[in-house]
Amino acid sequence: MSADLDTTLTAIDSAINSAADGDGGRACVKCGDPLRNSPSEDFCSEACQATWLTERTAGPPTDAGSAPNEQLPDQGPARALGWLAPPPATAVEPAELLDRVAAFISRFSVFPDQHCAPTLALWYAHTHAVQYFYTTPRLILDSAEPGSGKTRVLEVAQYLVAKPEMTISITTAAIFRMLAVGPVTLLFDEIDAVFNAKGGGNNEDLRALLNAGYKRSATVARCVGDASRMKVERFPVFAPVALAGIAGGMPSTITTRAITIHMRRRAPHEHAEPFRERKVETQAAPLREALAEWLDRVGADYLAGAEPDVPDGVADRAAEVWEPLLAIADLAGGHWPETARAAAVHFVRTASTAGTSIGTRLLADLRALFHVAGVDRMATTDILAELLAAEEASWADLDGRPLDPRRLARELARYGVRPGPIRIGGQPTKGYQVGGPTGLADAWARYLPPPDTPPESVTSVTAVTPQVRHVTAPDPVTGTSVTPPVEPSPPAPPQRTRVTDATVTPRASVTPLTRQVTDVTDVTATNGPGGAR
Repeated sequence: MSADLDTTLTAIDSAINSAADGDGGRACVKCGDPLRNSPSEDFCSEACQATWLTERTAGPPTDAGSAPNEQLPDQGPARALGWLAPPPATAVEPAELLDRVAAFISRFSVFPDQHCAPTLALWYAHTHAVQYFYTTPRLILDSAEPGSGKTRVLEVAQYLVAKPEMTISITTAAIFRMLAVGPVTLLFDEIDAVFNAKGGGNNEDLRALLNAGYKRSATVARCVGDASRMKVERFPVFAPVALAGIAGGMPSTITTRAITIHMRRRAPHEHAEPFRERKVETQAAPLREALAEWLDRVGADYLAGAEPDVPDGVADRAAEVWEPLLAIADLAGGHWPETARAAAVHFVRTASTAGTSIGTRLLADLRALFHVAGVDRMATTDILAELLAAEEASWADLDGRPLDPRRLARELARYGVRPGPIRIGGQPTKGYQVGGPTGLADAWARYLPPPDTPPESVTSVTAVTPQVRHVTAPDPVTGTSVTPPVEPSPPAPPQRTRVTDATVTPRASVTPLTRQVTDVTDVTATNGPGGAR
Protein backbone atom coordinates (compact mmCIF):
# COMPACT_ATOMS: atom_id res chain seq x y z
CA MET A 1 0.00 0.00 0.00
CA SER A 2 2.78 2.43 0.91
CA ALA A 3 4.72 1.45 -2.27
CA ASP A 4 1.76 2.26 -4.50
CA LEU A 5 1.33 5.55 -2.74
CA ASP A 6 4.98 6.50 -3.32
CA THR A 7 4.73 5.68 -7.07
CA THR A 8 1.62 7.78 -7.41
CA LEU A 9 3.13 10.77 -5.63
CA THR A 10 6.29 10.55 -7.80
CA ALA A 11 4.21 10.58 -11.00
CA ILE A 12 2.25 13.59 -9.74
CA ASP A 13 5.46 15.51 -8.93
CA SER A 14 6.91 14.70 -12.40
CA ALA A 15 3.77 15.95 -14.14
CA ILE A 16 3.77 19.15 -12.09
CA ASN A 17 7.43 19.81 -12.94
CA SER A 18 6.90 19.14 -16.65
CA ALA A 19 3.95 21.50 -16.77
CA ALA A 20 6.00 24.16 -15.07
CA ASP A 21 8.79 23.75 -17.67
CA GLY A 22 6.32 24.04 -20.54
CA ASP A 23 7.79 21.21 -22.65
CA GLY A 24 5.04 18.66 -22.06
CA GLY A 25 7.70 16.10 -21.19
CA ARG A 26 9.43 16.36 -24.58
CA ALA A 27 13.21 16.21 -24.93
CA CYS A 28 15.68 17.41 -27.59
CA VAL A 29 16.43 14.74 -30.15
CA LYS A 30 20.08 15.75 -30.24
CA CYS A 31 21.11 16.54 -26.66
CA GLY A 32 18.17 15.15 -24.65
CA ASP A 33 17.52 18.39 -22.75
CA PRO A 34 13.91 19.48 -22.18
CA LEU A 35 12.49 21.50 -25.04
CA ARG A 36 11.00 24.06 -22.67
CA ASN A 37 9.78 27.00 -24.82
CA SER A 38 11.47 25.92 -28.09
CA PRO A 39 9.22 26.43 -31.14
CA SER A 40 10.55 23.15 -32.55
CA GLU A 41 9.00 19.88 -31.60
CA ASP A 42 12.35 18.06 -31.89
CA PHE A 43 15.21 20.41 -30.99
CA CYS A 44 15.89 22.70 -28.11
CA SER A 45 17.95 25.16 -30.18
CA GLU A 46 19.02 25.95 -33.73
CA ALA A 47 22.55 24.74 -32.93
CA CYS A 48 21.27 21.26 -32.09
CA GLN A 49 19.18 21.23 -35.24
CA ALA A 50 22.12 22.29 -37.46
CA THR A 51 24.44 19.73 -35.86
CA TRP A 52 21.88 16.97 -36.25
CA LEU A 53 21.33 17.79 -39.93
CA THR A 54 25.07 18.06 -40.67
CA GLU A 55 25.71 14.62 -39.17
CA ARG A 56 23.12 13.08 -41.44
CA THR A 57 24.20 14.85 -44.70
CA ALA A 58 25.19 12.30 -47.36
CA GLY A 59 28.91 12.64 -48.09
CA PRO A 60 31.37 15.53 -47.47
CA PRO A 61 31.02 18.95 -49.13
CA THR A 62 32.05 19.08 -52.79
CA ASP A 63 34.82 21.61 -52.08
CA ALA A 64 35.90 19.84 -48.87
CA GLY A 65 34.94 22.98 -47.02
CA SER A 66 38.07 24.83 -48.21
CA ALA A 67 37.10 27.65 -50.61
CA PRO A 68 34.94 28.37 -53.64
CA ASN A 69 36.11 27.04 -57.00
CA GLU A 70 37.33 30.09 -58.93
CA GLN A 71 37.31 28.14 -62.20
CA LEU A 72 33.57 27.66 -62.18
CA PRO A 73 31.55 30.46 -63.80
CA ASP A 74 29.06 32.39 -61.73
CA GLN A 75 25.63 30.87 -62.04
CA GLY A 76 22.32 32.02 -60.69
CA PRO A 77 20.01 29.72 -58.77
CA ALA A 78 17.66 27.51 -60.74
CA ARG A 79 14.76 29.07 -58.88
CA ALA A 80 14.71 32.72 -57.83
CA LEU A 81 14.93 32.99 -54.04
CA GLY A 82 12.10 34.86 -52.38
CA TRP A 83 14.35 37.08 -50.30
CA LEU A 84 16.34 38.32 -53.33
CA ALA A 85 15.21 40.97 -55.81
CA PRO A 86 13.50 39.25 -58.73
CA PRO A 87 15.25 39.39 -62.10
CA PRO A 88 13.98 41.84 -64.73
CA ALA A 89 10.81 40.68 -66.37
CA THR A 90 12.27 41.11 -69.87
CA ALA A 91 16.00 41.35 -70.66
CA VAL A 92 16.95 43.21 -73.86
CA GLU A 93 20.20 42.51 -75.65
CA PRO A 94 22.47 45.60 -75.71
CA ALA A 95 22.55 45.73 -79.51
CA GLU A 96 18.77 45.60 -79.67
CA LEU A 97 18.53 48.25 -76.96
CA LEU A 98 20.68 50.67 -78.98
CA ASP A 99 18.59 49.83 -82.05
CA ARG A 100 15.47 50.82 -80.15
CA VAL A 101 17.05 54.08 -78.99
CA ALA A 102 18.11 54.98 -82.55
CA ALA A 103 14.64 54.14 -83.88
CA PHE A 104 13.02 56.23 -81.14
CA ILE A 105 15.21 59.22 -82.01
CA SER A 106 14.41 58.90 -85.71
CA ARG A 107 10.67 59.14 -85.08
CA PHE A 108 10.86 62.84 -84.23
CA SER A 109 13.65 64.11 -86.52
CA VAL A 110 14.71 63.87 -90.15
CA PHE A 111 18.48 63.55 -90.36
CA PRO A 112 20.70 64.28 -93.36
CA ASP A 113 22.25 60.80 -93.47
CA GLN A 114 22.09 57.34 -91.95
CA HIS A 115 24.99 57.96 -89.54
CA CYS A 116 23.25 60.56 -87.38
CA ALA A 117 20.73 58.47 -85.39
CA PRO A 118 23.24 55.70 -84.43
CA THR A 119 25.76 58.36 -83.38
CA LEU A 120 23.18 60.07 -81.19
CA ALA A 121 22.18 56.73 -79.64
CA LEU A 122 25.80 56.02 -78.72
CA TRP A 123 26.32 59.55 -77.40
CA TYR A 124 23.21 59.32 -75.22
CA ALA A 125 24.41 55.95 -73.91
CA HIS A 126 27.84 57.30 -73.05
CA THR A 127 26.30 59.90 -70.70
CA HIS A 128 25.26 57.00 -68.46
CA ALA A 129 28.85 55.72 -68.30
CA VAL A 130 30.86 58.93 -68.51
CA GLN A 131 32.57 58.15 -65.20
CA TYR A 132 34.45 55.31 -66.91
CA PHE A 133 35.98 57.44 -69.69
CA TYR A 134 38.85 59.89 -69.86
CA THR A 135 37.12 62.12 -72.41
CA THR A 136 33.53 63.02 -73.20
CA PRO A 137 33.00 64.30 -76.75
CA ARG A 138 30.97 67.45 -77.27
CA LEU A 139 27.92 67.09 -79.49
CA ILE A 140 27.22 70.01 -81.85
CA LEU A 141 23.95 70.40 -83.75
CA ASP A 142 24.14 73.24 -86.25
CA SER A 143 22.27 74.37 -89.33
CA ALA A 144 22.31 77.09 -91.93
CA GLU A 145 18.89 78.41 -90.95
CA PRO A 146 16.55 78.28 -87.94
CA GLY A 147 13.77 75.71 -87.95
CA SER A 148 16.03 72.83 -88.94
CA GLY A 149 15.27 70.51 -86.01
CA LYS A 150 18.15 71.24 -83.64
CA THR A 151 15.98 72.05 -80.65
CA ARG A 152 13.82 69.00 -81.30
CA VAL A 153 16.86 66.74 -81.01
CA LEU A 154 17.68 68.29 -77.63
CA GLU A 155 14.08 67.99 -76.45
CA VAL A 156 14.10 64.26 -77.11
CA ALA A 157 17.62 63.91 -75.74
CA GLN A 158 16.67 65.24 -72.31
CA TYR A 159 14.55 62.12 -71.75
CA LEU A 160 17.30 59.70 -72.77
CA VAL A 161 20.55 61.09 -71.31
CA ALA A 162 21.72 60.90 -67.71
CA LYS A 163 20.89 63.84 -65.41
CA PRO A 164 19.86 66.29 -68.14
CA GLU A 165 20.11 70.04 -67.63
CA MET A 166 18.58 71.82 -70.63
CA THR A 167 19.16 75.55 -70.82
CA ILE A 168 19.27 78.49 -73.18
CA SER A 169 20.99 81.07 -70.98
CA ILE A 170 23.08 80.21 -67.96
CA THR A 171 26.04 81.86 -66.27
CA THR A 172 29.42 80.25 -66.03
CA ALA A 173 29.32 80.52 -62.23
CA ALA A 174 26.05 78.61 -62.14
CA ILE A 175 27.60 75.81 -64.20
CA PHE A 176 30.54 75.65 -61.80
CA ARG A 177 28.21 75.20 -58.84
CA MET A 178 26.08 72.69 -60.71
CA LEU A 179 29.00 70.48 -61.73
CA ALA A 180 30.52 70.64 -58.26
CA VAL A 181 27.60 68.55 -57.02
CA GLY A 182 28.16 65.89 -59.67
CA PRO A 183 28.33 65.39 -63.43
CA VAL A 184 25.22 66.40 -65.33
CA THR A 185 24.49 66.40 -69.06
CA LEU A 186 24.39 70.01 -70.24
CA LEU A 187 22.09 70.67 -73.20
CA PHE A 188 22.65 74.20 -74.57
CA ASP A 189 20.24 75.62 -77.12
CA GLU A 190 20.82 78.78 -79.18
CA ILE A 191 24.51 78.63 -78.40
CA ASP A 192 25.25 80.78 -81.48
CA ALA A 193 23.88 83.80 -79.60
CA VAL A 194 26.40 83.16 -76.82
CA PHE A 195 29.48 83.04 -79.04
CA ASN A 196 28.35 85.50 -81.71
CA ALA A 197 30.86 88.35 -81.72
CA LYS A 198 28.49 90.62 -83.66
CA GLY A 199 26.03 90.37 -80.79
CA GLY A 200 28.62 91.51 -78.31
CA GLY A 201 29.10 88.09 -76.81
CA ASN A 202 32.34 87.75 -74.89
CA ASN A 203 32.21 84.41 -73.15
CA GLU A 204 35.79 83.30 -72.80
CA ASP A 205 35.04 81.82 -69.38
CA LEU A 206 32.31 79.62 -70.84
CA ARG A 207 34.52 78.60 -73.76
CA ALA A 208 37.31 77.66 -71.36
CA LEU A 209 34.87 75.67 -69.24
CA LEU A 210 33.57 73.71 -72.23
CA ASN A 211 37.10 73.03 -73.43
CA ALA A 212 38.39 71.96 -70.03
CA GLY A 213 35.37 69.77 -69.28
CA TYR A 214 36.22 67.59 -72.25
CA LYS A 215 38.77 65.66 -70.13
CA ARG A 216 38.30 64.09 -66.72
CA SER A 217 41.49 65.44 -65.17
CA ALA A 218 40.77 69.10 -65.92
CA THR A 219 39.54 71.60 -63.36
CA VAL A 220 38.94 75.33 -63.45
CA ALA A 221 40.43 77.40 -60.61
CA ARG A 222 38.54 80.39 -59.29
CA CYS A 223 38.96 82.73 -56.32
CA VAL A 224 36.00 82.51 -53.97
CA GLY A 225 35.11 84.35 -50.80
CA ASP A 226 35.33 87.97 -49.75
CA ALA A 227 38.47 90.05 -49.72
CA SER A 228 39.54 89.00 -46.24
CA ARG A 229 38.87 85.30 -46.76
CA MET A 230 39.72 84.85 -50.39
CA LYS A 231 40.84 81.38 -51.40
CA VAL A 232 41.41 79.46 -54.61
CA GLU A 233 38.88 76.75 -55.32
CA ARG A 234 39.21 74.20 -58.12
CA PHE A 235 35.94 73.27 -59.74
CA PRO A 236 35.51 69.95 -61.52
CA VAL A 237 34.04 70.61 -64.96
CA PHE A 238 34.06 67.15 -66.54
CA ALA A 239 30.60 66.64 -68.03
CA PRO A 240 28.88 65.69 -71.32
CA VAL A 241 27.75 68.74 -73.28
CA ALA A 242 25.46 69.12 -76.33
CA LEU A 243 25.34 72.46 -78.15
CA ALA A 244 22.77 73.61 -80.73
CA GLY A 245 22.90 76.78 -82.82
CA ILE A 246 23.27 78.39 -86.21
CA ALA A 247 26.42 77.29 -88.03
CA GLY A 248 29.45 79.52 -88.16
CA GLY A 249 29.58 80.96 -84.65
CA MET A 250 31.19 78.08 -82.78
CA PRO A 251 34.82 78.51 -81.65
CA SER A 252 37.20 76.09 -83.36
CA THR A 253 38.60 75.00 -79.99
CA ILE A 254 35.18 73.50 -79.27
CA THR A 255 34.46 72.05 -82.71
CA THR A 256 37.72 70.09 -82.69
CA ARG A 257 36.52 68.36 -79.52
CA ALA A 258 33.08 67.62 -80.91
CA ILE A 259 31.01 65.48 -83.21
CA THR A 260 29.13 67.89 -85.45
CA ILE A 261 25.80 67.02 -87.06
CA HIS A 262 24.67 69.49 -89.72
CA MET A 263 20.88 69.59 -89.55
CA ARG A 264 18.65 70.66 -92.43
CA ARG A 265 15.09 71.78 -92.81
CA ARG A 266 12.68 69.04 -93.71
CA ALA A 267 11.72 68.87 -97.35
CA PRO A 268 8.00 68.83 -98.21
CA HIS A 269 8.08 65.06 -98.75
CA GLU A 270 9.87 64.36 -95.44
CA HIS A 271 7.78 63.75 -92.34
CA ALA A 272 8.46 63.37 -88.62
CA GLU A 273 6.21 62.44 -85.73
CA PRO A 274 4.93 65.43 -83.72
CA PHE A 275 6.61 65.98 -80.38
CA ARG A 276 4.27 65.45 -77.40
CA GLU A 277 6.20 65.93 -74.19
CA ARG A 278 4.21 63.57 -71.95
CA LYS A 279 4.15 60.88 -74.60
CA VAL A 280 7.87 61.16 -75.28
CA GLU A 281 8.72 61.17 -71.58
CA THR A 282 6.61 58.07 -70.92
CA GLN A 283 7.95 56.12 -73.88
CA ALA A 284 11.58 57.18 -73.34
CA ALA A 285 11.67 56.24 -69.64
CA PRO A 286 12.12 52.46 -70.18
CA LEU A 287 14.89 53.10 -72.71
CA ARG A 288 16.72 55.50 -70.40
CA GLU A 289 16.41 53.11 -67.45
CA ALA A 290 17.61 50.17 -69.55
CA LEU A 291 20.67 52.14 -70.72
CA ALA A 292 21.50 53.15 -67.16
CA GLU A 293 21.07 49.60 -65.80
CA TRP A 294 23.12 48.00 -68.58
CA LEU A 295 26.07 50.39 -68.40
CA ASP A 296 26.06 50.54 -64.61
CA ARG A 297 26.18 46.75 -64.46
CA VAL A 298 29.03 46.18 -66.93
CA GLY A 299 30.74 49.56 -67.22
CA ALA A 300 33.33 49.11 -64.49
CA ASP A 301 34.48 45.78 -65.92
CA TYR A 302 34.44 46.53 -69.65
CA LEU A 303 34.55 50.29 -70.23
CA ALA A 304 37.08 51.48 -67.67
CA GLY A 305 40.39 51.44 -69.50
CA ALA A 306 38.87 50.28 -72.80
CA GLU A 307 41.07 50.86 -75.85
CA PRO A 308 38.89 50.26 -78.92
CA ASP A 309 40.45 50.01 -82.35
CA VAL A 310 39.91 53.18 -84.35
CA PRO A 311 39.52 53.09 -88.14
CA ASP A 312 42.06 54.53 -90.54
CA GLY A 313 41.79 58.28 -90.88
CA VAL A 314 40.60 58.73 -87.29
CA ALA A 315 43.64 59.75 -85.27
CA ASP A 316 44.89 62.12 -82.59
CA ARG A 317 42.10 64.40 -81.29
CA ALA A 318 39.48 62.69 -83.47
CA ALA A 319 40.40 59.32 -81.96
CA GLU A 320 40.00 60.76 -78.47
CA VAL A 321 36.58 62.07 -79.41
CA TRP A 322 35.32 58.76 -80.74
CA GLU A 323 36.87 56.28 -78.28
CA PRO A 324 34.00 56.37 -75.74
CA LEU A 325 31.39 55.75 -78.43
CA LEU A 326 33.43 53.00 -80.08
CA ALA A 327 33.93 51.29 -76.71
CA ILE A 328 30.17 51.23 -76.09
CA ALA A 329 29.54 49.95 -79.63
CA ASP A 330 32.04 47.11 -79.11
CA LEU A 331 30.37 46.25 -75.81
CA ALA A 332 26.93 46.16 -77.45
CA GLY A 333 28.06 43.83 -80.22
CA GLY A 334 25.98 42.91 -83.23
CA HIS A 335 26.29 45.37 -86.09
CA TRP A 336 27.22 48.25 -83.78
CA PRO A 337 31.04 47.99 -83.98
CA GLU A 338 30.88 48.36 -87.77
CA THR A 339 28.13 50.99 -87.63
CA ALA A 340 30.05 53.13 -85.14
CA ARG A 341 33.28 53.00 -87.11
CA ALA A 342 31.53 53.89 -90.36
CA ALA A 343 29.99 56.88 -88.58
CA ALA A 344 33.37 57.91 -87.18
CA VAL A 345 34.99 57.90 -90.61
CA HIS A 346 32.05 59.84 -92.06
CA PHE A 347 32.01 62.60 -89.45
CA VAL A 348 35.80 62.94 -89.22
CA ARG A 349 36.07 63.19 -92.99
CA THR A 350 33.24 65.73 -93.12
CA ALA A 351 34.86 67.86 -90.42
CA SER A 352 38.26 67.67 -92.10
CA THR A 353 36.86 68.55 -95.53
CA ALA A 354 34.85 71.46 -94.22
CA GLY A 355 37.89 72.81 -92.43
CA THR A 356 37.96 74.60 -89.15
CA SER A 357 39.83 77.77 -90.15
CA ILE A 358 40.60 79.98 -93.10
CA GLY A 359 44.06 78.44 -93.28
CA THR A 360 42.88 74.84 -93.64
CA ARG A 361 40.27 75.84 -96.22
CA LEU A 362 42.96 77.66 -98.16
CA LEU A 363 45.25 74.62 -98.03
CA ALA A 364 42.43 72.39 -99.26
CA ASP A 365 41.61 74.70 -102.16
CA LEU A 366 45.26 74.96 -103.13
CA ARG A 367 45.63 71.18 -103.14
CA ALA A 368 42.64 70.88 -105.46
CA LEU A 369 43.96 73.71 -107.62
CA PHE A 370 47.38 72.13 -108.09
CA HIS A 371 45.81 68.73 -108.73
CA VAL A 372 43.49 69.99 -111.46
CA ALA A 373 46.31 71.92 -113.12
CA GLY A 374 48.63 68.91 -112.85
CA VAL A 375 51.60 71.08 -111.91
CA ASP A 376 54.08 71.33 -109.07
CA ARG A 377 54.43 75.12 -109.02
CA MET A 378 52.23 78.13 -109.74
CA ALA A 379 52.71 81.87 -109.90
CA THR A 380 51.03 83.91 -107.18
CA THR A 381 49.05 85.85 -109.77
CA ASP A 382 47.67 82.62 -111.28
CA ILE A 383 46.74 81.24 -107.85
CA LEU A 384 44.84 84.38 -106.90
CA ALA A 385 43.06 84.54 -110.27
CA GLU A 386 41.75 80.99 -109.91
CA LEU A 387 40.77 81.32 -106.24
CA LEU A 388 38.91 84.58 -106.84
CA ALA A 389 37.12 83.09 -109.85
CA ALA A 390 35.74 80.15 -107.85
CA GLU A 391 32.05 80.94 -107.47
CA GLU A 392 31.47 78.79 -104.38
CA ALA A 393 34.54 80.02 -102.55
CA SER A 394 34.70 83.00 -100.22
CA TRP A 395 38.06 84.32 -101.35
CA ALA A 396 36.55 87.22 -103.30
CA ASP A 397 35.00 88.57 -100.10
CA LEU A 398 37.29 87.74 -97.21
CA ASP A 399 36.44 90.04 -94.31
CA GLY A 400 35.12 92.55 -96.80
CA ARG A 401 38.16 92.41 -99.10
CA PRO A 402 39.35 89.99 -101.78
CA LEU A 403 42.28 87.74 -101.08
CA ASP A 404 45.50 89.48 -102.07
CA PRO A 405 49.17 88.36 -102.22
CA ARG A 406 49.92 89.75 -98.76
CA ARG A 407 46.98 87.95 -97.07
CA LEU A 408 47.77 84.76 -98.98
CA ALA A 409 51.37 84.79 -97.76
CA ARG A 410 50.33 85.60 -94.19
CA GLU A 411 47.81 82.75 -94.00
CA LEU A 412 50.20 80.19 -95.45
CA ALA A 413 53.16 81.32 -93.36
CA ARG A 414 51.49 79.82 -90.25
CA TYR A 415 51.97 76.40 -91.85
CA GLY A 416 55.57 76.97 -92.89
CA VAL A 417 54.64 77.69 -96.52
CA ARG A 418 56.30 80.70 -98.14
CA PRO A 419 56.47 82.13 -101.65
CA GLY A 420 59.73 82.20 -103.50
CA PRO A 421 61.30 82.74 -106.90
CA ILE A 422 60.32 80.09 -109.42
CA ARG A 423 60.64 79.67 -113.17
CA ILE A 424 57.63 78.98 -115.36
CA GLY A 425 58.15 78.47 -119.06
CA GLY A 426 61.69 79.68 -118.68
CA GLN A 427 60.55 82.98 -117.20
CA PRO A 428 61.31 83.94 -113.59
CA THR A 429 58.40 84.89 -111.36
CA LYS A 430 57.30 84.60 -107.76
CA GLY A 431 54.95 81.90 -106.55
CA TYR A 432 54.47 78.66 -104.60
CA GLN A 433 55.61 75.13 -105.20
CA VAL A 434 54.66 71.72 -103.84
CA GLY A 435 58.06 70.40 -102.82
CA GLY A 436 60.87 71.83 -100.79
CA PRO A 437 61.22 72.89 -97.16
CA THR A 438 58.78 75.79 -97.63
CA GLY A 439 56.51 73.97 -100.07
CA LEU A 440 52.88 72.96 -99.74
CA ALA A 441 53.29 69.19 -99.55
CA ASP A 442 54.25 69.08 -95.88
CA ALA A 443 51.33 71.33 -94.85
CA TRP A 444 48.89 69.23 -96.88
CA ALA A 445 50.08 66.05 -95.19
CA ARG A 446 49.88 67.52 -91.68
CA TYR A 447 46.67 69.55 -91.76
CA LEU A 448 44.42 67.92 -94.37
CA PRO A 449 42.91 64.44 -94.55
CA PRO A 450 44.33 62.04 -97.14
CA PRO A 451 43.00 63.03 -100.56
CA ASP A 452 40.33 61.01 -102.27
CA THR A 453 40.83 59.78 -105.79
CA PRO A 454 40.71 62.37 -107.21
CA PRO A 455 41.05 64.84 -104.33
CA GLU A 456 38.09 67.07 -103.61
CA SER A 457 38.28 70.64 -102.40
CA VAL A 458 36.14 72.34 -99.84
CA THR A 459 34.98 74.66 -102.62
CA SER A 460 34.36 73.94 -106.26
CA VAL A 461 37.49 75.36 -107.78
CA THR A 462 37.03 75.86 -111.48
CA ALA A 463 39.13 73.88 -113.88
CA VAL A 464 42.48 75.50 -114.22
CA THR A 465 43.82 76.34 -117.62
CA PRO A 466 47.32 74.90 -118.07
CA GLN A 467 49.80 77.47 -116.92
CA VAL A 468 52.33 79.28 -119.04
CA ARG A 469 55.06 76.87 -118.03
CA HIS A 470 53.44 74.40 -120.39
CA VAL A 471 54.51 76.61 -123.31
CA THR A 472 57.22 74.87 -125.25
CA ALA A 473 60.09 76.98 -126.39
CA PRO A 474 60.38 77.32 -130.19
CA ASP A 475 63.24 75.70 -132.02
CA PRO A 476 66.39 77.78 -132.35
CA VAL A 477 65.90 80.55 -134.90
CA THR A 478 68.51 80.99 -137.63
CA GLY A 479 68.03 84.21 -139.41
CA THR A 480 65.76 87.13 -138.93
CA SER A 481 62.44 85.55 -139.79
CA VAL A 482 60.49 82.40 -139.32
CA THR A 483 58.11 80.52 -141.55
CA PRO A 484 54.50 80.01 -140.43
CA PRO A 485 52.98 76.55 -140.19
CA VAL A 486 52.11 74.84 -143.45
CA GLU A 487 48.38 74.99 -142.66
CA PRO A 488 47.89 78.00 -140.40
CA SER A 489 44.66 78.18 -138.42
CA PRO A 490 42.60 81.36 -138.18
CA PRO A 491 43.24 83.54 -135.15
CA ALA A 492 41.69 82.08 -132.01
CA PRO A 493 38.97 83.97 -130.10
CA PRO A 494 40.06 85.72 -126.89
CA GLN A 495 39.60 82.77 -124.50
CA ARG A 496 41.80 80.23 -122.76
CA THR A 497 42.58 78.02 -125.74
CA ARG A 498 45.67 77.00 -127.57
CA VAL A 499 47.53 79.81 -129.32
CA THR A 500 47.61 79.26 -133.07
CA ASP A 501 48.79 82.65 -134.28
CA ALA A 502 50.59 82.48 -137.57
CA THR A 503 53.90 83.99 -136.62
CA VAL A 504 56.06 84.48 -133.65
CA THR A 505 59.14 86.67 -133.64
CA PRO A 506 61.49 86.29 -130.68
CA ARG A 507 62.58 89.84 -129.95
CA ALA A 508 64.03 91.28 -126.80
CA SER A 509 61.42 94.02 -126.79
CA VAL A 510 58.51 91.58 -126.60
CA THR A 511 57.00 91.31 -123.12
CA PRO A 512 57.27 87.72 -121.82
CA LEU A 513 54.02 85.80 -121.66
CA THR A 514 52.86 85.26 -118.12
CA ARG A 515 49.42 83.62 -118.22
CA GLN A 516 46.44 82.57 -120.34
CA VAL A 517 48.80 81.00 -122.87
CA THR A 518 49.03 77.31 -123.58
CA ASP A 519 51.01 75.33 -126.13
CA VAL A 520 52.52 77.31 -129.03
CA THR A 521 52.26 75.78 -132.45
CA ASP A 522 55.63 74.52 -133.65
CA VAL A 523 57.30 76.77 -136.17
CA THR A 524 59.98 76.03 -138.68
CA ALA A 525 63.11 78.06 -138.43
CA THR A 526 63.47 78.75 -142.18
CA ASN A 527 63.01 81.82 -144.27
CA GLY A 528 60.08 82.00 -146.59
CA PRO A 529 56.97 83.85 -147.54
CA GLY A 530 55.08 85.35 -144.66
CA GLY A 531 58.22 85.84 -142.61
CA ALA A 532 58.35 88.02 -139.52
CA ARG A 533 57.57 91.67 -139.96
